[in-house]
Amino acid sequence: MKKGQIYEGIIERVDFPNKGMIYIPEEEKYVTVKNGIPGQKVRFMINKFKRGNGEGRLLEVLEKSPLETREPVCSIFPACGGCMYQTMSYEEQVKMKEGQIHRIMDPVVKGDYIFESVKESPKEFHYRNKMEFSFGDEYKDGPLSLGLHKKGSTYDVLTAADCQLVHRDMNQILSCVLAYFRKWNVSYYKKMQHTGYLRHLLLRRGDTTGEILVNLVTTTQEEHDLTELKEQLLELPLEGKIVGILHILNDSLSDVVKSDETRILYGQDFFYEKLLGLQFKITPFSFFQPNSRGAEVLYETVREYIGDIENKTVFDLFSGTGTIGQVLAPVAKKVIGVEIIEEAVEAAKENALRNGLSNCKFIAGDVFKVLDEIEEKPDVIVLDPPRDGIHPKALPKILEYGVDRIVYISCKMTSLARDLEMMQMAGYRVEKMTAVDQFCETVHVETVVLLSHKKADSYIHIDVEFGEGEGKIPVDSIAKRAEAYKPKEKVTYKMIKEYIEAKYGFKVHTAYIAEVKRNLGLPMYDAPNAVEELKQPRKHPTPEKVEAIKDALRYFAVI
Repeated sequence: MKKGQIYEGIIERVDFPNKGMIYIPEEEKYVTVKNGIPGQKVRFMINKFKRGNGEGRLLEVLEKSPLETREPVCSIFPACGGCMYQTMSYEEQVKMKEGQIHRIMDPVVKGDYIFESVKESPKEFHYRNKMEFSFGDEYKDGPLSLGLHKKGSTYDVLTAADCQLVHRDMNQILSCVLAYFRKWNVSYYKKMQHTGYLRHLLLRRGDTTGEILVNLVTTTQEEHDLTELKEQLLELPLEGKIVGILHILNDSLSDVVKSDETRILYGQDFFYEKLLGLQFKITPFSFFQPNSRGAEVLYETVREYIGDIENKTVFDLFSGTGTIGQVLAPVAKKVIGVEIIEEAVEAAKENALRNGLSNCKFIAGDVFKVLDEIEEKPDVIVLDPPRDGIHPKALPKILEYGVDRIVYISCKMTSLARDLEMMQMAGYRVEKMTAVDQFCETVHVETVVLLSHKKADSYIHIDVEFGEGEGKIPVDSIAKRAEAYKPKEKVTYKMIKEYIEAKYGFKVHTAYIAEVKRNLGLPMYDAPNAVEELKQPRKHPTPEKVEAIKDALRYFAVI
């Protein structure tokens, strides 16, 4: 198999995230091809190798999948990769995601656990309360476009005037803004040259309130009077209501939506959304679950999993605008939320005050550092980290509390799987797991796990007498026993590597040591990357290296 070779094959399954697995009989190997649907026959080209495994680029769909039972609902499908599973029935999408979760979690979770089926979103379409659209062109030097990037491209932008993931109000606003800037022939920001004016259109709309915040993001390289645009937007026949129009200035070289300065062209710089009877104030860059109705299902699941928290202190770590903490606060003794984004923490404090919750405390800062400063101890912990999971330095601190129950919410199941390994090593057991599909038509899903701390099944009470005589322990022997049972020095991967290189003259990879330790039933978390390395396709240690590793483990009295 070489780069540039073209093959045909059927996508047997799609692994998370969006990895279509195709078996090539003549090579006796599987190749990963993105952007496909299970059951499709496709033509693809090998474009790279990663850890010895081939990855292909989809060239053409030769035959539709039997799972594609409906027509596309969007005019730019399949060129746009935003919602690539829309031709599959929603039932099949949910089934596919459930299979992906099992393939990742089942090998990781120790012992039996209950997997509850994936919970569907109350809305399959028009569910997103936030969307970032980009300005650009669909092809080089083409007319101005406003929408989403073409599949596999960071430059070409397709106009998403009928995007089915958002409310129709957002589509009307997008069309109005695009027509206005096309009329005046205004330039868009070119990422490579760092020139141009228009960057993004960030739209946020409360699903329950209908309140809309329009955020136009531009550079400062040009000046334009936006009064006429503001008036056109306010005259649109929308189902909801525009409560704020903002002009956000951003001269960052990177393609990120951020604010150097925000100018209010109309109204206010926030809107309100309601969840489970609570009201939340949301600003342009506040984190808030993008599917409001799905978030209600998610938070009800968290409330169910966490159980009885009356007279208990709950730590809501990575708390964002404090939505989870405030949902739990009415039945808890106290909720303490920690979030690194200060704007989100201020919004959380305002929201708690607005909802009449006096038992909530929100702290701005890195979880790793803030936990050292909090005097209170939690009874229960809720974790809702960003996509990359919990920092390896923060997780041990969280686990040191030894609380009875932890509820972990994850939007990236591979990060969750990595963190679960360490949590189980610390004595936690996965009780049950489910997922809430907050991202219909896409590759993503929100996974929820309940972990409980293992407790002793029974206790034995023993009385010991010290002194001389039958049945008593001599006092002078205590020091000797203490010396014999003194904790051994921690044996690190570095120590094992250095021993092997000095004695045998060759080096061994961290993953080799981890593999041997795993096969011996030993903990592997001396090195943060050891378990992650084990999950990747790779070579295995030779018998010679296995024996050298075992020799080192015996030398350091690990075995």
